Amino acid sequence: MKLLFDTVSYKSSKLVTKTYSTSFSLATKMLAPDIRAHIYNIYGFVRFADEIVDSFHEYDKDLLLNKFKEDLDFAIENKISLNPILNAFQHTYHKYNINRDFVNAFMTSMQLDLHKKEYLTKEEFNAYIYGSADVVGLMCLQVFVKGNTDQFNTLKESAMALGSAFQKVNFLRDLKADFEGLDRTYFPNTDLKNLNEVSKQNIIDDIELDFKKGLEGIKRLPIEAKFGVFMAYRYYCQLLKKLKKTPALQIKNTRIRVSNSKKIELLMRSYIKYQLNLIQ
Repeated sequence: MKLLFDTVSYKSSKLVTKTYSTSFSLATKMLAPDIRAHIYNIYGFVRFADEIVDSFHEYDKDLLLNKFKEDLDFAIENKISLNPILNAFQHTYHKYNINRDFVNAFMTSMQLDLHKKEYLTKEEFNAYIYGSADVVGLMCLQVFVKGNTDQFNTLKESAMALGSAFQKVNFLRDLKADFEGLDRTYFPNTDLKNLNEVSKQNIIDDIELDFKKGLEGIKRLPIEAKFGVFMAYRYYCQLLKKLKKTPALQIKNTRIRVSNSKKIELLMRSYIKYQLNLIQ
C-alpha cells in the first residue's frame, strides 16, 4: 500500500528539515498546511545532496552523488523511490510540475562542489548561486503559486534574488568552515586569508540589494506563503545584521548565530507586522 509509504516519506522530509535547520523549519511551519509538506519535501531533497558534497568526507563523494542522481532520475521517471526523501520529492515535483531544468541546475552546482575550490569571476559565482540557491527559490515558488504561470513569471526574479541573498549570507557566515574545512572560496575577487572591512562591506552591499528585490516579491506572494517566507527573510536579515556588526577578522574565525530566543522574538514581531499589513 503505497499511501503508507508516502506518509513515511513525507514524515522523513519533515524530520530532515527539523533536524538540519531549526530556522528554516520554523519558517516552514508558518506556511499554510496544504503547501507546507511540499516545502519540506524540496528541502529534504536539496539537503541530502548538499550533505553528500559537504559532509561525507570518509566516503567516495563522486560515487555517492552519482548514485543519488541516478536514484533521482529513477524517482522522477517512475514516480516512486525506495529512498523516502526522493519519493517525497518526486511527488511534489509531479504535483506542481517542477521545471526539470531547475533540478538539473541544482545538481550541476552540487557536482561543482565536489572539486571546484574557488570562483574567480562574477560570472562563475553567479552561475553557481543560480544552481545552488536561485532554483531552490523557484521550485518553492512553483509550489506557492500552485500552477499560476503569470504569477510565477511576475515573481520569479524576486524569488531568485531572495534565494541568492540567503545563500550569500550562508557563505559569509560559514567562511571559516568553507575555507578551512572544505578548502572552498566562493566570493570572487576576495582574499579570505586577508579579509578586511572593505571586502566584507562590498559583500554585504550586494546581499542587501538582493534582499530589497526579494522583499518586493514577498509582498506579492499568495496569502498561504507570505508569512512563512517573510519569517525566513526576517531571520536572514537578522543574521546579516549580526555579520555586519562583527569585525571581518572575527567572521573568519567563528560562526555567527541567531539565538533561539531571538528567533522567537523575530517570529512574534514578524507576526504583528504581518497581521497589521506592515510588511515593508
